Amino acid sequence: MIIEYAEKVLKGGEITREEAVKLINVPDQDTMLLLAMADRIRQRFNGDEVDVCAIVNARSGRCPENCKFCAQSAHYHTGVTEYPLLSVEELVAAAKKAKAAGAVRFSIVTSGRGQSKADDFENILQALIRIKEEVGIEICTSLGILTPEQAIKLKEVGVTRYHANIETAPSHFPDICNTHSYEDKMSTIQAAKEAGIRVCSGGILGLNETPEQRVEMAFELKRLNIDSIPLNLLNQIEGTPFENNKSLTPLEILRAFAVFRFILPKALIRTAGGREVNLRDLQALALNGGMNGIMVGGYLTTGGRRPEDDKTMLKDLGRPLTKPQI
Repeated sequence: MIIEYAEKVLKGGEITREEAVKLINVPDQDTMLLLAMADRIRQRFNGDEVDVCAIVNARSGRCPENCKFCAQSAHYHTGVTEYPLLSVEELVAAAKKAKAAGAVRFSIVTSGRGQSKADDFENILQALIRIKEEVGIEICTSLGILTPEQAIKLKEVGVTRYHANIETAPSHFPDICNTHSYEDKMSTIQAAKEAGIRVCSGGILGLNETPEQRVEMAFELKRLNIDSIPLNLLNQIEGTPFENNKSLTPLEILRAFAVFRFILPKALIRTAGGREVNLRDLQALALNGGMNGIMVGGYLTTGGRRPEDDKTMLKDLGRPLTKPQI
């Protein structure tokens, strides 16, 4: 079954949702074969290059949204560090640090529903201009719900991707957050697309979703024609409603990653937040199981492992880095 479905994709075909559900539910003893076939698909359609990105938590905490996984929500008491928007100089310095860590793209990420403070948005634009001019790294943003006017301004200063996770399967989204809707997500994605910005959108595994809902999320991203997909793994944050969620096993995670590759053979699929805690010693298997992107240098409220360790992993795997599109 695994080889049959892989051959179908390698020949330019598509697997069905029913076939994807069969793949994501294969037993542990068949997981290495599933990863090997996913990696053949990755090699066939994407080559060996790995896209390395980094982010900065540019404005932290006090978010009015109630996403159940998030340390930065004002609805929960997590002890997260809170601060207003970093200065332009601090954002430029963070971009330089990201490039030194091996990143080819850098994203400014802010907590909150969107950018209601005009001076915050203008300062972000100024930082993006300077980063593009001074650092030589591709610039991206993740600024919450986006207006069409804001999207146009981001495009004008050179933003190449806008990040807006759908977080989970549409059928599961109401169980994750109710202060904004799935339609709000869609309006932001549409605004970015209409401005000519490519969209980066994925989600988090481990939010009490079923394996079938992981497949549903992948097919939803396919429907939206998303070609850059970060897959995060839940870090259970004390004080959030999901602090006691059961962790996924590494093999369960790797099966989900592989099935995303079967469904989205040509996409840039990135292993991102939570990989160190959840995959532990099996992190390299994500990149040998269909992934062709990685986030380095820490995440929004949790640290990552040393960039030097990730560089060594990529070198040992014989995987070159992509070049920034600047």
